Amino acid sequence: MTSDPRASFALDLGSATSAAAVLGRINGRWRLLTAESSPAGIDPDDLLARLVARLIDADRALARQLGLRPASFAATPRLVARTAELPRLAILATSERERAAVERLAETAGWRSAGLSLESSEPVALARLALERDVAAVILAAGESPALDPKPAVAALATLGAALASRDPTRPLVLAGLLGTQAGRFAVDADGAPPPFGPAATAGDPPGAGLRRLLDAIQPASGDGRHALVRATTDLAAVLDRRVELVEIGFTGGLRVLAGPDGVEASPAYVKAAALAPAGEPDDELVDGVLAWSSIPLDRHRMRDRLREVRLTPWGEAYGAGAVVRYAAARAALERLVAATPDISGLPAPDLIVVAGGAWAVAPGPAIALALADVVRRPGASQLAWDYARLLGPIGMVDDQAERRVLLAELAEDLLVPLGTVVTPAGLRAGKSAGRLLIHGESGSSEIDLVPGGLQLVDLPPGQLGIAEFRFRDQVNLGSRAQHARIEVGGGLGGLLVDLRDVPLRLPDRLDRRRALLGAWQAALWPGLDV
Repeated sequence: MTSDPRASFALDLGSATSAAAVLGRINGRWRLLTAESSPAGIDPDDLLARLVARLIDADRALARQLGLRPASFAATPRLVARTAELPRLAILATSERERAAVERLAETAGWRSAGLSLESSEPVALARLALERDVAAVILAAGESPALDPKPAVAALATLGAALASRDPTRPLVLAGLLGTQAGRFAVDADGAPPPFGPAATAGDPPGAGLRRLLDAIQPASGDGRHALVRATTDLAAVLDRRVELVEIGFTGGLRVLAGPDGVEASPAYVKAAALAPAGEPDDELVDGVLAWSSIPLDRHRMRDRLREVRLTPWGEAYGAGAVVRYAAARAALERLVAATPDISGLPAPDLIVVAGGAWAVAPGPAIALALADVVRRPGASQLAWDYARLLGPIGMVDDQAERRVLLAELAEDLLVPLGTVVTPAGLRAGKSAGRLLIHGESGSSEIDLVPGGLQLVDLPPGQLGIAEFRFRDQVNLGSRAQHARIEVGGGLGGLLVDLRDVPLRLPDRLDRRRALLGAWQAALWPGLDV
């Protein structure tokens, strides 16, 4: 990929949105030439043909140099990422307590889970669940304490599990907690090893960390597009030598991962509940969550209908009020993703936050920056960027890590759209002024007053760097306590966002006041929106 071909296609085939891009090797390095997103039902070859035709119209000599011709795609290599359905995990537990703990862990580990316990169900029901055809793996779960999980219950579950393992030895099986003491009752594999076993879902720091590693090890969807995103994010952090957080909202789920130059800092979280439009009938909790982020007046019934429409036709009415509803649904999904990942939220603010996923396909860049500032909130400063061409997933499908990193390094200038920088101080005292901000940029300097509770926007175009010099009246939390701070900031479509609102964000309880406030913030970063 990095030496022989002159051109390559990148395809990210999601559940509702497909993205295609044409890459060309120019002057010894890979560059992004053109990209487009479309509804998932469109044939990828038709999408690629449109992109190639566009490139030929724009620069026929370059297209000829790269060997790109109309309707001649067979010889051009492709990097393809596909978002597959999450695999199903059967949880068989000694108690309802352990079943619930493993289900909570599985929710962020890239599994669809179904569980039963000996405490509430008969052994035959547990066996039927484990033998269902779509079950990809089985976990036998008990706690760490014999006082909470008596030996008879552990032995009974081990007996059932051993029988299930002998009936289908190819299906991965994991033992958790006290079930590990029963490993000798299970047949060994071809290498003479018993089934993998680890601590209970409530053990470790953070709780479940050891068992999570086992669930990752048996995960059958390592070729899935979201797993590719994790690989690409980890490599991007190493290439840029920065701490990088990626948040992705798609049609069927969400992903959050934070990596530093030395690797992933917390277990990646794959959250089905963080889908733009979760499967099934929208319940009151889901509807209320989207209403809380909506800047247009809709009652519960109308919002429920709107969410049904998003589920049925994700690209329907992607303008006007439809775009606003989709944007509110994306922010609500992002909120669910953040709520499901407190271990990542507890880490210091990263240097760079990257947003990805088809949920943002019809929102302008500045509005995406606002959504990140609203929901992914920590004291500190982070640059914001958007994987607009959906390249990270396809790049993550490259098997060789060194080759992936070369590709990321060469595409660094094209890969991400800069959305700007958000600076979020916490611990501001209420009052007319919290201090002053002096911005030193390429076009000169400017000074603004810092008003607690507000969101202040400073024009800083993409590609420009500046120094933000803060002088607060009192010490504030900017990742560390300080009264004065100098921060290098990068420009973007949203410029510099100085976010003096509460951490976490507190909005008015009354929906009309909340809508007015959201609308005012949104209007500043979504110009021309007609609803």
